Amino acid sequence: MRILGIDPGLQTTGFGVVDVDGQRLAYVASGTIRTTGLALGDLPGRLKILFDGITEVAARYRPDAAAVEIVFVNVNPQSTLLLGQARGAALTALVNANLPVAEYTALQMKKAVVGHGRAAKSQVQEMVRRLLTLSGLPGTDAADALGLAITHAHAGAAMARVGEVAQLQRRQHAMYKAGRSY
Repeated sequence: MRILGIDPGLQTTGFGVVDVDGQRLAYVASGTIRTTGLALGDLPGRLKILFDGITEVAARYRPDAAAVEIVFVNVNPQSTLLLGQARGAALTALVNANLPVAEYTALQMKKAVVGHGRAAKSQVQEMVRRLLTLSGLPGTDAADALGLAITHAHAGAAMARVGEVAQLQRRQHAMYKAGRSY
C-alpha cells in the first residue's frame, strides 16, 4: 500500500509518500509545495497552487490512500480560517484524485511516531529519519507529512482489522439545523 501524507499550510504544505508492506515502511518521496511567490492577499491564487500541487503529487506517485492533519483553532482566529482554507484545498485535491482520506491530529501523529504527543519538531524529524532509514533529516513540513503517512500505516491497518469484525460508524462532529450533518 502506498500512503500520501499531507501537512497543510497556506504558505508551505508538506507532503510525504511511504510504501507499506506489512510492518515494513519504505520511503518514496517527500517535499513541500510553497505559495510564497504570490502576494499575501492573493488567497485564491495560493489555494490554486496548493490544489494543483497536491493533484500533481497524487498523479505522479499514485498513492492508495491519504492522511491529512486535522487543524485546531489557534490563538489568532484569522490564521485559523486561512489554514482551514488551505486544508480544504488539500482535501478537495485528494478527493478529486479518488483517494480515501484519513485525518489525524498533530498530537496523534506525534504520539504514533515519537511516543508522546508533545514532541518537538526536531524529535519528529529524527524519528521519521530513523523509521524510514533516511540519510538525512527531512524538512519540518515534509517530516510532519511523512509522520502522518506513518501514522496511517499503523492506525489504518488496525482500523481495517476492527472494520472486518464490526461495522464502523462515521462519527458526527456537529449537526446543522434540520438534522443535516457533515
